[in-house]
Amino acid sequence: MSALTVAGRRIALDKDGYLVDLQDWAPEVASALAEQEEIVLTAAHWEILELLRGFYAEFQLSPATRPLIKYIALKLGPEKGNSLHLNGLFKGTPAKLAAKLAGLPKPTNCL
Repeated sequence: MSALTVAGRRIALDKDGYLVDLQDWAPEVASALAEQEEIVLTAAHWEILELLRGFYAEFQLSPATRPLIKYIALKLGPEKGNSLHLNGLFKGTPAKLAAKLAGLPKPTNCL
């Protein structure tokens, strides 16, 4: 198990870099996780992370890419709720990376 140190606090991470304890999440933790992924979080990133945390609070799960896109389109409109927008923000696998930065578990059906 690895760890991340943020503001003097040791944050436990699982083998894939996700938080072991979801209560450890804070904006500073998200920024530190993003730095590891070579991402500088912008307002557009934060908008998606906050929405994703709201999704998790409502449904108790981290969505895979397709449901995430549909949810974002529903809440923010089709110009932000599409794979092109998400891939631009979260390179590679947007649902997995966004969940990690939002301090949520890895989506269950993402490899």
